[in-house]
Amino acid sequence: MAAKRPRQARENVTEIRSASGEAANENSPQDGFAPADKEAQPELEHEAATDAAEQILGANPLLGLDREELLVAGRRLLRLMTVNPQVLIEENLAFGRECFAIAMGRSQIAADPRDRRFSHVVWQKSGYYKRLMQGFVAWRDMLNRVLDRADTSTEDRERARFVLQLFTETFAPTNSLFGNPGALQRITETRGKSLLYGLTNFIDDLTNNFGMPRQVDERKFQVGKNLATTPGAVVYRGEAFELIQYTPQTDLVHRRPLIIVPPQINKFYATDLSAGRSFAEYAVQHGIQTFCISWRNPTAAQRDWNMETYLSACKQAITVAREITGADRVNMMAACAGGFTLATLLGHLKAKGEDTVESATLLVTVLDTEAPTLLGQFASRSGVAATIEKSRRKGVLEGSEMARVFAWLRPNDLVWLFVANNWVMGNRPPAFDILYWNSDTTRLPAEFHADLLRMFMENPLKVPGKIEALGTPIDMSKVDVPAYVVAGITDHITPWQACYQSKNILRGKIDFVLSSSGHIQSIVNPPTNPKAKYFLNASMADDAETWLASASEHPGSWWTHWSEWYRQHGAGEVPAPKVVGSTTHPAGDPAPGRYVHQR
Repeated sequence: MAAKRPRQARENVTEIRSASGEAANENSPQDGFAPADKEAQPELEHEAATDAAEQILGANPLLGLDREELLVAGRRLLRLMTVNPQVLIEENLAFGRECFAIAMGRSQIAADPRDRRFSHVVWQKSGYYKRLMQGFVAWRDMLNRVLDRADTSTEDRERARFVLQLFTETFAPTNSLFGNPGALQRITETRGKSLLYGLTNFIDDLTNNFGMPRQVDERKFQVGKNLATTPGAVVYRGEAFELIQYTPQTDLVHRRPLIIVPPQINKFYATDLSAGRSFAEYAVQHGIQTFCISWRNPTAAQRDWNMETYLSACKQAITVAREITGADRVNMMAACAGGFTLATLLGHLKAKGEDTVESATLLVTVLDTEAPTLLGQFASRSGVAATIEKSRRKGVLEGSEMARVFAWLRPNDLVWLFVANNWVMGNRPPAFDILYWNSDTTRLPAEFHADLLRMFMENPLKVPGKIEALGTPIDMSKVDVPAYVVAGITDHITPWQACYQSKNILRGKIDFVLSSSGHIQSIVNPPTNPKAKYFLNASMADDAETWLASASEHPGSWWTHWSEWYRQHGAGEVPAPKVVGSTTHPAGDPAPGRYVHQR
């Protein structure tokens, strides 16, 4: 039963505060949230949803975790936790002493301030809830200390910690009605209706969402209606991709166009989300002729598509953009896994002697895979081989499967937060454009999936001639294309220090920019974001931390800085074309085209 609580705390005791009715509608549409329903279920507060969006992976969860692998990891955890009885005894004695201090009200233990499940003041003011939280944290910390003291490799320890985290977070008090003060308040406020809402959400997720709590209210978004709405048209459609040309919105435009190469996982419109948050919209409003590839969502029939398929597609996109604009060269931009494709393309073009790319912009991309990343913690040769074999049997790697895997890599932010909000409290998930994009998954063809994993494991871009593509050896030491490299300082997926190591691959002049955001938020970084800032340092030190120590901080978005950088690669300004396309490549379907709607 709930303990008696102070009146002030009772007035607003939800640890995941709801943004109800009119309050949610006060948000600017430029923050990416759709207006909330009036007099309906409240939704997860926007700040918590934004934090969750910082954790989404989008294009990187290339490794699956099946039942057998989890069992292996579980046995590894059990062995590590019991291999040293003395450690077990010492840590359990320490845990017992901490429990006594908690019971007596003398414990100073506290939850991680970044853990929103325990963010409300009631977890400090209510004796019952404070002790409940402290007991959980003390127990979890004790188990982690035992694991930390185990004599094993870093990789083994982190894989075991993954399973340990799955186990401990299942027992968090916020996952139950009587351990969640917000849930009890919701029951009172709604006269019990929140229980029905939560049960409805649970049954819907169980039957329609693979048993995972939904991260986004999908009812509020529609691609082409309130997402991916920058005007333009499809000017080329091939088997693998559509090429969208956005309509110029200035009288003058840079002569050389920009081609955006999105990752092959998830849809292209991360660069064209809600109006005011769209990079494509920003680019055309600043005189940049902008093209964007929209990949076809492959099925098992396209199982043989590989890296060369996508390289050929990019070359075709360059040909079309040059024909339409009359430019000698193009500027290219890629993000995350798409960066592998762009870098390999640059190596191939150099080997062929085709000087068609003026500059490259790489967003949250790790080219030197020796650098530590989250994916690297879970990548073993046996695991990679099993994953490749699995996707070859099916013909594709399902994007929905990858999304579930990654959610369990960040369970507090991407699973349990929504369990508490949707199921326990009976609230709606947030209506946030980034989370909607993340849920709009695509598939990867089996052979391309294998190519990406081999590139990750073998780091071939660092060794001249280690791989061939389209009949040419790839030697990145000969690629001298100028590069604008963006990383996110709070990016847990492609850590900025790992992105910085791209300097070991790229040989042209590098402008490295460190954004203040996380993985996806570094890409979706409009100048209207009042919290945005970035760091610059023209001197590329050997290591990332030295670079940051002498970097200068700048308020605002890197978009602004990038648009100025683009001027030196735009080849001057010319009158903007009146229409998109050309006689050879006429405008077809309006943007965002057809492929983006493929499920």
